[in-house]
Amino acid sequence: MHPKVDDFIQRANQWQDEYLLLQKILLECGLTEELKWGNPCYTYKKSNMMMIAGFKGFIALSFLKGVLLQDTEKLLVAPGENSQSVRYLKFTSVQEITNQLDTIKTYIFESIEVEKAGIKVNKKKSSHLDLIDELKDKMNENQAFKEAFEALTPGRQRGYHLYFSSAKQSKTRIDRIEKYRQRILDGIGIHDCICGQSKRMPSCDGSHKYL
Repeated sequence: MHPKVDDFIQRANQWQDEYLLLQKILLECGLTEELKWGNPCYTYKKSNMMMIAGFKGFIALSFLKGVLLQDTEKLLVAPGENSQSVRYLKFTSVQEITNQLDTIKTYIFESIEVEKAGIKVNKKKSSHLDLIDELKDKMNENQAFKEAFEALTPGRQRGYHLYFSSAKQSKTRIDRIEKYRQRILDGIGIHDCICGQSKRMPSCDGSHKYL
């Protein structure tokens, strides 16, 4: 067990029992525990394999190469229509996790075998983004903002666009754009570190939560 993960679980406002059970299962399967990107992360020979994250309506066990799993039970969920790699299992109770224990372990061990075999996810590369109207409007309103967004790396542009476009309501999309306006003007990606304490620069590893 990792002390930072234990502290994270103790501080969690929801899903504590589910976190603890999933933690136990993953450790029993021989994975190494760390705290990365602000969530419990599980590795095999230093390769990131799985993560646990709690949401409002469920807790998720994410497989970072989930698209490569056979998913014989058809339980894996894609986090978004543009997700090319990650797939997750979702749970709403300890009982639900317990009922699917054998399946969870099967998926975990299959993930380990995929990693041992060195299989990679073939991601489609695309430099074109079909920007949402709200982002287009903000860029048309402010030339400096437009130039700053276009100056971001393609990966940073996609990161922001995926987050902005995932909101169902136009008002929420606009609010998200406004919230990150200054970061974009500063040339900082949505997942980039801004506290300077990350050990995975330029990416944020959640270190700001412990300042």
